[in-house]
Amino acid sequence: MQVHFGLGRLRPEWTAAVACIGTFDGFHLGHQEVVKSAVQMAHSKELPATLVTFDRHPAAVLAPSKTPPPIASLEANLAVAKSLGIDLALVLPFDASLSRMSADEFFQAVLVRGLNAQHLVVGHDFAFGNGREGTTQWLESRVETTVVPPFQIDGQRVSSTIVRKLVQDGEIESANRMLGRPFEITGFVISGQQLGRTLGFPTVNLARSFDQVLPRDGVYAATAETVHGEYAAALAIGMRPAVDGKSRTIEAFLMDYPSHSLYGTSVRLKLQHFLRPELNFPSLTALTDQMAQDVLNIRELFASTKA
Repeated sequence: MQVHFGLGRLRPEWTAAVACIGTFDGFHLGHQEVVKSAVQMAHSKELPATLVTFDRHPAAVLAPSKTPPPIASLEANLAVAKSLGIDLALVLPFDASLSRMSADEFFQAVLVRGLNAQHLVVGHDFAFGNGREGTTQWLESRVETTVVPPFQIDGQRVSSTIVRKLVQDGEIESANRMLGRPFEITGFVISGQQLGRTLGFPTVNLARSFDQVLPRDGVYAATAETVHGEYAAALAIGMRPAVDGKSRTIEAFLMDYPSHSLYGTSVRLKLQHFLRPELNFPSLTALTDQMAQDVLNIRELFASTKA
């Protein structure tokens, strides 16, 4: 999949394409239905399947104080688009200039001249341009447009807002169902207090690169992708009250991990299940006993899901 950041160097030589447009925050199953429809349409017409998205949530410019934390990174979102068959992704910087563009200006500059889009695929609630004047009806009056209906699971509409709320509440399994994949946290391994190794459970401490939505404080069953392979993990998110923690941390004990250093490397955590809320403990012995029980519970959980 080709990725273009901005229109600057995009010079399409094709005469027609199919395009889908959206913020695609988290790229949940509803978003995936839009992209699948676009790819299917493109293949049927023997045209390139293109995607238009933004480098940030529009609210970051339009209403900064109300900007929701992203569910996933732009890189992760684009990886999903690629897996679904998108040929070219156009990532536009959503800045003040773009926010002031009328629907017609955006349509002509991005979709007509930028991509030579002959057919558009959008979600049911899509709108663009200053004042959101570019509704689905507006598009349908100008270009061939497919409007994808809401995607539902057990009668509930899938949306980024709902996924974000599920993650924040620690309802990881429900969030994963709507995402169609595990919720991920990615970061670089940094040095921590190194208390875990003295307790028999050495952990990797993660420093993230962006302010992603985080699950509620607690312990989670996860898998960790490292430069040395993938491992089951006991993930703890929280303030660590048992050791007088001063800031929220993200740390994971990688089960059966060899003694290779991971400092400075990237680790991708895929959350599978919420195990328990964060607790305080009267002693380090009580904390260690609970950590041992957490690891045992996670081993049994993963063993049962493989059976």
